[in-house]
Amino acid sequence: MKRAIIIVLGLMLLGCGEEQHQDLKEELKGLTKDMRGKVDPLPVVKPYEPVPYQAAELPDPFGPAKIELVTKSAGAGGGLKPDLNRPKEPLEAFPLESLKMVGVLQQKKQYFALVKADATLYRVKAGNYMGQNFGLVTQVSDSQIQLRELIQDAGGDWTERASTLQLQETEAGK
Repeated sequence: MKRAIIIVLGLMLLGCGEEQHQDLKEELKGLTKDMRGKVDPLPVVKPYEPVPYQAAELPDPFGPAKIELVTKSAGAGGGLKPDLNRPKEPLEAFPLESLKMVGVLQQKKQYFALVKADATLYRVKAGNYMGQNFGLVTQVSDSQIQLRELIQDAGGDWTERASTLQLQETEAGK
């Protein structure tokens, strides 16, 4: 008996469900009757036109002949060039802008400058090197260090540049 009741209730539910879904299907059909999917045609692809390589006769800009030409012209800069075989001094590891002249000493008529690099203090005299541009100290005075730096220009020639490092005033001295 229970089975019969369950079957009858199930059929009644199915009967109700069909009618609701049928209305929904008809409404959806009415709303979408004007909507048709339209896909635009693919664009026309132009055929590939190869461009002929016409620089085969020109010299290779990366070839060894070009590099040799630059190195040969680098030596023509008036004979100036740094001595790359000499041992480097400690202050040549620092850029000149990061070095500070903090004091001066005088012993037997010769001036020595006290130069601070990071947290270390160095004693510098004429003839020492400092900075990363092969800076040769030419003179040490009460207020500054004069240098002669060698710089390589775009053409590969070495040129001289005069630089100075001024004595820095301390906060206590002001």
